[in-house]
Amino acid sequence: MANYTAADIKALRERTGAGMLDVKKALDEADGNADKALEIIRVKGLKGVSKREGRSASDGLVAAHVGDDATGQTGVLIELNCETDFVAKNVTFVALAEKVLASAVTAGTDDVAAILATEVDGRTVQETIDETAATLGEKVVLRRVARVSAEKVAVYLHKVNKDLPPQVGVLVGTDAAGAPVGKDIAMHVAAYSPTYLTRDEVPTETVESERRIAEETSRNEGKPEAALPKIIEGRLNGFFKESVLVDQAFAKDPKKSVAKVLSEVGGTATGFARFRVGA
Repeated sequence: MANYTAADIKALRERTGAGMLDVKKALDEADGNADKALEIIRVKGLKGVSKREGRSASDGLVAAHVGDDATGQTGVLIELNCETDFVAKNVTFVALAEKVLASAVTAGTDDVAAILATEVDGRTVQETIDETAATLGEKVVLRRVARVSAEKVAVYLHKVNKDLPPQVGVLVGTDAAGAPVGKDIAMHVAAYSPTYLTRDEVPTETVESERRIAEETSRNEGKPEAALPKIIEGRLNGFFKESVLVDQAFAKDPKKSVAKVLSEVGGTATGFARFRVGA
């Protein structure tokens, strides 16, 4: 029997994220040599990459970076997915996320395919992901990337479970005057998940669809014909207050809208991005 201990199994599991049975088999094959066992796990993992392609990767983490540039600041937000929360908190997976984030920052784009094709240290980002996935034994996917540029960019990363990495990430761009409330608004976005920044961003077809639904609902409820226009507009405004960031009631003070909070400091929000892992 190979010479290794329960502590050796635990250490190798933490390094690779692999299951206990796979780790024990690798240690047996490597006669207890941890480095050789790690190599065995990686080789077997690479052979299994194609088998994992059809599997679901709905866990993982979000990571963000904000840096200064010629016009102000640019924030980059990524979502890196894996299959289980066990791997999501693994140090190897977290380190991979930092490498991928750095590559996304350098690439200067939010195009996932372009970032995956970027070369770092002689290999593409995709090859780096595949090699780490082989070690971890799970499917790993760079799902999406967002970039927000503004005079000032605030970032907020939220843990939905204290034992896991952040799974909700937000970037909020403001002018310089709006910077003092930028972080608070980013926390608001994390909680309230708006779809649009302003009413002007809502597609015309979406507005017309909401107006039609409001009218049909009002008629089905038997509302008086004369009152329909006012009722429809009221319900449409309700839609805006749910979906548009500046129209939403501010999380820290629901008596104020987000627009009001910005106006009190003389600031303006110029853009935002929000990711929730798997959503």
